Amino acid sequence: MSRTILITGGTHGIGRALARHYDERGDRVIAVGSRDADLSSLEQTRDLAERVSAEHPVIDALVLGAFRYHPRRIETEEGFEATFALYVLSRRLLAVALRTSLERAGRPVIVNLCGTGPGRIHWDDLQLTTRYRPLAAITQGARASALLGAAYASERTRYVLYNPVFVATGLHRPFKQPVRGIVRAASTLFAQPAAEAVPPIAALIDDPPAGRLTAYKKGKPVRLDADPGEARRFEELVRSMTDHARRGG
Repeated sequence: MSRTILITGGTHGIGRALARHYDERGDRVIAVGSRDADLSSLEQTRDLAERVSAEHPVIDALVLGAFRYHPRRIETEEGFEATFALYVLSRRLLAVALRTSLERAGRPVIVNLCGTGPGRIHWDDLQLTTRYRPLAAITQGARASALLGAAYASERTRYVLYNPVFVATGLHRPFKQPVRGIVRAASTLFAQPAAEAVPPIAALIDDPPAGRLTAYKKGKPVRLDADPGEARRFEELVRSMTDHARRGG
């Protein structure tokens, strides 16, 4: 039976390889790329969710893979640090907005492609306004993924955090020379081809784990540290930020 798979970041890297995998199997694939919607924009993310839910009342799997590395701090038109907007706010918004379509599926699953290692929330400066560092933005996003996964209120939809580690996805592009050449060479030598990263992710989509929230690193389960109290606090904070942005204030 054909299923519906929505993949953000679905036109490059792992997302593209995953989209091709399911398209070849005969499933209905919605591959979202930057030309379809700028997911660092909450307005465009909401518009996308509304269009998808209207056209596809049942969604079997939501793969959150849209990501962009920012060597320097960039602020979106809505006033958010770009990594936080794309890696945290947009992913949370899509998971919540598409909840009804997911709940109608037989075995719904959300797969969040993110880091699963240590990271921390900068509670006093979520937007990293005083001292932006790319690694701090990325590790905060990874920690945020764990907390938002823990706070995702669904008894049916499984939430999976998946770290594919080092995959050839064009990571070198945002850098300037000579760093760009170094990163590109390292990717050529050590990165896993995107197609090879697909099977363990597809296995989790095809047969979601029994646990409501699980985490994997390159196909192997890893221990997840997500305090419920911290998760609720962060979820409430993120919700207030997105609601405030929607009101235009």
